[in-house]
Amino acid sequence: MKTFDLLIPGEINPDLILSGDVEPQFGQAEKLVESATLTIGSSSVIAACGAARLGLKVAFIGVCGKDFFGRFIIEEMQNRGIDTSAVIVDPHRPTGLTVILNKGHDRAMLTYPGTIPALRAEDIPDDLLRQARHLHVASYFLQHGLRPGLPRLFERARALGLTISLDTNWDPTGTWEGVLDLLPLVNVFLPNEAEAKAITKAENVEEAASRLHTRVETVAIKLGKEGALGISHGQKVRVPSIPVNVVDAVGAGDAFDAGFLYGYLNGWPFKKSLRLAAVCGALSTRAAGGTAAQPTLIEALSFL
Repeated sequence: MKTFDLLIPGEINPDLILSGDVEPQFGQAEKLVESATLTIGSSSVIAACGAARLGLKVAFIGVCGKDFFGRFIIEEMQNRGIDTSAVIVDPHRPTGLTVILNKGHDRAMLTYPGTIPALRAEDIPDDLLRQARHLHVASYFLQHGLRPGLPRLFERARALGLTISLDTNWDPTGTWEGVLDLLPLVNVFLPNEAEAKAITKAENVEEAASRLHTRVETVAIKLGKEGALGISHGQKVRVPSIPVNVVDAVGAGDAFDAGFLYGYLNGWPFKKSLRLAAVCGALSTRAAGGTAAQPTLIEALSFL
């Protein structure tokens, strides 16, 4: 028996979400916005919270500073039942922060990295890996310290019997280097449509999915309000989303990941797992921030 269903090594940072008329005007002009919310940030942490909300046992390892932002994120994870005993607190570096300028269906993000890129693959011991069934990595392009060691980390995890999932998130450099070479070590790949097309240089999402499936056994692509498209072991499936009143789309992709991994780790059929993922992603947009509207399993199942 494993202690954890899911181990997530990831970045630690809160989000400061500003909503309303958020386009800045320079020249020392001051504008008023509709709301400001300090909430859980980090794709990795939001995914961890979504998985815990659904009922998975989750452990998290990352690096944060010995400061308010670091304590805030650790306490928020602990309040959701996530094991944070492996988190590394570095008193010499500040925790990162993302400022999100939110316009409903669209947003812009300004990130101060802080300790976001500080975690390294060698910081994750085999003893911790042995306690988990599955390893999930997100924010591939922001975790500069972790990225070089991921091939070896994935090999260690696979040797210890873990399955592995990857969500790269967006590449700020636009190069998308390293992803295709890493995919053969991954069981589940979880990009959105834009990421899938950029990584494969495909003109449409159908072609992107097919190209990715030649390298990874299961690919689940987020299509926003259009639902999701996936291929697993040769089975291609498209599922719809559900209508919701979108308040904030921050973290919707991470809630999608949590939903898919719940089904995957519980042995659900591929289509049902993909459908749960799309529902969880949609429901998470009903409130500001990435975690406030994440559904419970009972709530999500009512939409399947």
